[in-house]
Amino acid sequence: MADIARLTALIEPEAAALGFELVRVAMLPSEAGDGGMALQIMAEDPATGQLVIDQCAALSRRVSDVIDAVEEAGEVLIEGAYHLEVSSPGIDRPLTREKDFANWAGHEARVVMVKGYDGQRVNKGILHGLADGSVHITDSKAGDVRLPLDQIHSARLVLTDALIAATRPLDTTGADELIEIEDNAEEKADD
Repeated sequence: MADIARLTALIEPEAAALGFELVRVAMLPSEAGDGGMALQIMAEDPATGQLVIDQCAALSRRVSDVIDAVEEAGEVLIEGAYHLEVSSPGIDRPLTREKDFANWAGHEARVVMVKGYDGQRVNKGILHGLADGSVHITDSKAGDVRLPLDQIHSARLVLTDALIAATRPLDTTGADELIEIEDNAEEKADD
């Protein structure tokens, strides 16, 4: 299928050259509903925690060029057809790096443990950070728990009003302007 570690090693320098940090590199089923696969790259500008569309496009071009060059040299990075998706992590972002668990402490998170984990597999509650290789969360059912980082399958923030309030948009120009559009339907009906 795809060697994510190898892809990450190729993609990370391209993101860094643009001043971005990788959040996640993954092969996932395509959201296009075509049965294909997508190479999903999530990155952020450290200054904003987000990427705007022009930044996504710039990273996409660089990654495409690198993958093309490596594959033209004979290395197969991804077997079969796929498409490239480059995006910002969004408000309810995945927590993939150690610093994510510290940076988003105080917000609600959903943490899913690997299969076979000895304990509650899904934990949802307030994130308190990371210490000694364990994520501390106050789960709504289990109370205070410490989850070994190496046993976490996936983790992401939960969309709440507090998270929305803490996440500022990059550009609020025009957000306070109301544009009224006249409804001419009544006038046309009278004609």
